[in-house]
Amino acid sequence: MKYFTASFIAFFLSFSAVFSQNTSEKKSTASSNVSLLKKEFVIPNLNAISHKVWIYLPPNYHNSTKKYPVIYMHDAQNLFDNATSYAGEWQVDETLNKLYEKTGKGFIVVGIENGGEERINEYTPWKNEKYGGGEGAIYMDFIVNSLKPYIDANFRTKTKQKHTGLIGSSLGGLISYYGGLQYPKTFGKIGALSTSFWFSEKVVDFTQEKGNLKNVKLFLLVGGKEGDDTDKDTQKMEKLLLKTGFKSKNLKTKINPEGKHNEAFWSSEFSAIVCWLYNIK
Repeated sequence: MKYFTASFIAFFLSFSAVFSQNTSEKKSTASSNVSLLKKEFVIPNLNAISHKVWIYLPPNYHNSTKKYPVIYMHDAQNLFDNATSYAGEWQVDETLNKLYEKTGKGFIVVGIENGGEERINEYTPWKNEKYGGGEGAIYMDFIVNSLKPYIDANFRTKTKQKHTGLIGSSLGGLISYYGGLQYPKTFGKIGALSTSFWFSEKVVDFTQEKGNLKNVKLFLLVGGKEGDDTDKDTQKMEKLLLKTGFKSKNLKTKINPEGKHNEAFWSSEFSAIVCWLYNIK
């Protein structure tokens, strides 16, 4: 059943080109505090695609001199706006606006658009015999050494590891998991949702090598109705992390019995994930 998820990914990629032509017919739902950076990024040694970057700023950003934690996220097309999403949006902006109204806690979110047909290459650190991929290390190097310095230079950010998050789902969950363990001095808060651990067995050796972390918080989310073994794979990785030495107080695994492999599920859990990662009561 694992290949159900893989087939879904392949379908997403083949459909994305056609879908992108029709997004102008859909009404935009992005909040006023969401915008596109004027600067686009071509990632050297990865591909020739010019990646758009979306920025969510907290509601009080322009009326304050405060600095804010930053959450880096993937698949930006699906985060904020129904007009650009493939199968519904995460409603990251609406969720964080409500969280700000309730708690006064604000965040900057940096959403990097995926490269369409290059998504598998970008979000997978290792190759899969059937689906290829394996260029995720280049993508993560770009975020850490090019994009983050640019964001820190142009926005009022809290730059330290303990304020910096990395969140994604499916293959985006895999690259978030990889990025968190590979760059623990950069990212202190990781959300790996419905993670495609099935993509490569090398994730096991990687976890055994990198998983003994002291100051990284990791939230693993999975649904009971995802249609594959994602829940079992996630539980296996949880056990492996703890065996490797990952601090149990910094690791939370949630299995939602009704959760499906879609944006609606990830959207419904997003606020709880952010609150746990950043200790918001």
